[in-house]
Amino acid sequence: MSDPRPAAPRTSGWVIGRVAGAPIILAPSWLLAAVVLTFLFAPTVRSWSPELGGRVYVVAAVFVVLLFASVLVHELAHGLVARARGQQPREFVLTLWGGHTTFGVAAPTPGTNALVALAGPVANLVLAGAFLAAANAVGTRQLLGLLLFAGAFSNGFVGLFNLLPGLPLDGGAILQSAVWAATRNRHTGTVVAAWCGRVVAVGVFAWAFLFPFVQGRQPDLTDAVWGALIGAFLWTGASGAMRGARTQHAVEQLSVASVGRPAAVVGHADSVARAAAAAAAVGATEVVVLSPDGRPAAYVDREAARAVPADAAGTTPVTTVSVALPVGAVVDGALVGQELLDALGRAARHTPVVVAVEDGRVVGLVRVPDVVAALRT
Repeated sequence: MSDPRPAAPRTSGWVIGRVAGAPIILAPSWLLAAVVLTFLFAPTVRSWSPELGGRVYVVAAVFVVLLFASVLVHELAHGLVARARGQQPREFVLTLWGGHTTFGVAAPTPGTNALVALAGPVANLVLAGAFLAAANAVGTRQLLGLLLFAGAFSNGFVGLFNLLPGLPLDGGAILQSAVWAATRNRHTGTVVAAWCGRVVAVGVFAWAFLFPFVQGRQPDLTDAVWGALIGAFLWTGASGAMRGARTQHAVEQLSVASVGRPAAVVGHADSVARAAAAAAAVGATEVVVLSPDGRPAAYVDREAARAVPADAAGTTPVTTVSVALPVGAVVDGALVGQELLDALGRAARHTPVVVAVEDGRVVGLVRVPDVVAALRT
């Protein structure tokens, strides 16, 4: 499963290798999944070969390792196709729920998004065919043949299940790409695919809890538990994709005009009264103080400026009520979207207040809390 969301902090776990410039990470939750699946699969192995005794757990563990190897192939297929299309994978992660691949940036086009998503299920279906051919060659009367057949079934199921049309599944990413291409709007594609993902989640719940009643029988406890877990996972993933779509849409709408505050400009030798008059003249709420060489050097602390008595404002230097700006606290006011957010992020490492300049002219003052509020909204 590919993850189109913006890159988060690197996943904790054990790095077991690197492919396409990205680490393969075994998350601690994978160990829990491996143990649980081994114990769940052991009764099936025992029914195949009762003579194995306690060794059924060894055989079950081998199957679980094969299963997660198939998941890894699925994720590597995502990453290799993405890299071939110019999208660098950031990490491959094996987790409690199987695995996911994350990227530093989202796919640039619907075509790339669809191809990267399709690569994973195709890899599983190819593996299913290979396992089935090997199982037929060995014969399913032997334990090895049964394990190979189980590998064929699990890969076929994972490949087909991932093609269901709803995020966070790969089929949802393909649907997202189709809607994105038709509407020329990534946000619309993500929202549609996320809602479809919620429908798929409800369908899994219904299959686990309601379908048995339609057949006139009670739900199987194991099926019910797995249906609940998978349905909850899909619902959570779809909801996360929807939140990510809102955030991405907010990022795309980002501009200095939307998050910046109008700012007047005064010289370093001007007074507090001159700063107030300059702000009132242009209807600004902020004042930027220029250094002798014309560089934005500080901004006026409004609380400190209001504390200056009116009869002293004309003789009080504006620098006494100003906060110095470090070098680099300036961004290009013409930037928009992700480029503006990246520039603000770099500048905000040194200061929570950044001056926007366009063609050498101060066009606004941007405060980090305003940007955060705009993205949350």
